[in-house]
Amino acid sequence: MMEESIDGGSCIVDEKQPTMLHGFILKNRQTGNVTGVRDVVSFDMNEILLDTQQGMLTIKGKDLHVTRLNLEKQEVDLEGTIDSLTYTEGGIHGQKAGENLLKRLFK
Repeated sequence: MMEESIDGGSCIVDEKQPTMLHGFILKNRQTGNVTGVRDVVSFDMNEILLDTQQGMLTIKGKDLHVTRLNLEKQEVDLEGTIDSLTYTEGGIHGQKAGENLLKRLFK
């Protein structure tokens, strides 16, 4: 936060970046784009688990692949046969278990 003076008074300006809105675009159950992704918790050929702005998102299907991951922009692209999407409340953002997937892989 930063404090600025306005006509002898003070005003608090919050310099945090705005929160990315969460969205999911699915095309023909084969490709998807997810925004508002905080972290990729886990993924394999049958399940992808994402920590999003709206809670944990579990994507189940067959031959699932994360084709693009950009955590700076909070975006994930995926492909495969998508069978189900399930949201659960809460998330792991900010906890040690929610460390960036790439950091965990390359320790």
